[in-house]
Amino acid sequence: MRKLRNSELERLDVEAFKEVKKTPLIVILDNIRSLNNIGSVFRTSDAFLIEKIYLCGITACPPHKDIQKTALGATESVVWEYEEDTLELVKRLQEDGVKVLSVEQAENATMLNDFKVDSDQKYAVVFGNEVKGVSQKVVSASDNVIEIPQYGTKHSLNIAVSAGVVIWDLFCKLSK
Repeated sequence: MRKLRNSELERLDVEAFKEVKKTPLIVILDNIRSLNNIGSVFRTSDAFLIEKIYLCGITACPPHKDIQKTALGATESVVWEYEEDTLELVKRLQEDGVKVLSVEQAENATMLNDFKVDSDQKYAVVFGNEVKGVSQKVVSASDNVIEIPQYGTKHSLNIAVSAGVVIWDLFCKLSK
């Protein structure tokens, strides 16, 4: 087997990306501190045709060199918007018929592998701060809480890793 060159991958350019049908999934970053994590979420969102990213609270916005370093241009392809208050955004999205899912360890959370999607439904997934997670007010307001099953000794995953796992899983489920 031979590794493919970038020119052989047949990826979309930015204009084609903006025109292609998107996955009915919105990503919400709730007070993310790490610029590298933000950039990584942009890159993952580009890979799986995510409709939009909301950057909330203290989450930094492009352009920033440390976001760009990991996003590799995805801040130009993925639509994004800054919202100061995550809870207000969640309520507004719910009023528009979007089901909001917080990714968190919480009572009565649904394990990601057990979560069933409605293919006619648009979803928003909330990823929280590296230390404090998704704020309790946002968790309480969410339509569901999803937990990534973990079997080792650690209590959490890096937010960029969590986003990759959840976005890939929901992309697969929504693409069926």
